[in-house]
Amino acid sequence: MAMPIDEAEAGRLRAALAESLAREGVLPDPGWRAAVEKVPRHTFVPGFYLPAEQRDADGLTVWEPVTAELDRDRWLHAAYSDTTLVTQFDGDEADWKEPASRYGGSPTSSSTLPSLVMRMWADADLRDGHRILEIGTGTGYSTALACERLGSEAVTSIDVDGRRLDQAAAALYGCGYNPPLAVADGLYGYWPEAPVDRIVAACSFRTVPPALIAQTRPGGKILITLSGWLYGYARVLLTVIDRHTARGSLLPGTISFMAARTHAAPAFGNPAHWVADLPERPRVARHHPDRITSPTEQAFHLRFLAQSAVPYAQLTVVGDVLHLVDVVSGSAATLTPAGDDWQVREVGRVKLWERIERILDAYDGAGEPTPETFSLQVTRGEQRLRHPLMPGLTLSPGDLFEQSFPGVG
Repeated sequence: MAMPIDEAEAGRLRAALAESLAREGVLPDPGWRAAVEKVPRHTFVPGFYLPAEQRDADGLTVWEPVTAELDRDRWLHAAYSDTTLVTQFDGDEADWKEPASRYGGSPTSSSTLPSLVMRMWADADLRDGHRILEIGTGTGYSTALACERLGSEAVTSIDVDGRRLDQAAAALYGCGYNPPLAVADGLYGYWPEAPVDRIVAACSFRTVPPALIAQTRPGGKILITLSGWLYGYARVLLTVIDRHTARGSLLPGTISFMAARTHAAPAFGNPAHWVADLPERPRVARHHPDRITSPTEQAFHLRFLAQSAVPYAQLTVVGDVLHLVDVVSGSAATLTPAGDDWQVREVGRVKLWERIERILDAYDGAGEPTPETFSLQVTRGEQRLRHPLMPGLTLSPGDLFEQSFPGVG
């Protein structure tokens, strides 16, 4: 039996969230503040997971279910916190009537933290009269905010997961919002509503899908997060020139979004199998792997740049050994600590760590440029990062065996 909600308390919590976001500077438009104060986020998140303070015996994160029935105060206050609320793991729907804790797993749907939602709508430069395509409806909360600010008729939202969309639709319609909704893969946009003035993606892609450019009016904008199998991320705001061309710049800051399911990393098997043919004699690494793995903003940025050199590589750590695995070329590399140095062993046609080192060399030589100093050019069949001191970066996977990076290394 659902517990009654104290709407006055929920309203106070919404007002407090809006005040907090305003202090952070993410609500410069009074219309967006009014939307945060009105849209009942708790309606869109009847159940979600929060991480427990302690990991389990195997070191996995324990995700505790949170519902009104389990702990009403915790649920309601979390709903109005500036926190991402995970609602699904590994594509599996939870039974919120009898929810169970999750151990590890990959989040596949969530309600994005409100400050980031507001930042995205602001960065996309939304204006009255714009027609918008949102990719990744999720719980529907961000969709509701856009509907409240711009009108339901201005917003179309799609999601690849029909079960998620059904739940979001029920919440949206229950709150009086009636935007066009569809089950669709964001990789291909949504032609029935094209052309649009803005596309905003709440998931990440390895490269900019050409369909999104074709479905945006010339002069329109696409806000998208780019990522790769090394889990480096960068946000980019593109202005569309024509059906095949768009240009823009990377945006500052660090965020991460779940990958579009068609762009998610494949399983690569057992790392022990990949090291069987590694050479016995290692070399000393020129760069410490912490350059791309440490929890710093610079490493976050470097991991994104490294993906331009090894777009099919994945990274995992077993014990104290770092493994790089390329499922397309069959190449592999390991980095093993040896005193103050790291030893590198590489096998295959693509020297994975060597390519990453070239990017790190070029980055250092360019004076450690920040994300916003990079531009992105998208044309027919080519997507290139550009920096005046780091030429030769590409986001198009292309042919790894022949790929070269002129001017890098």
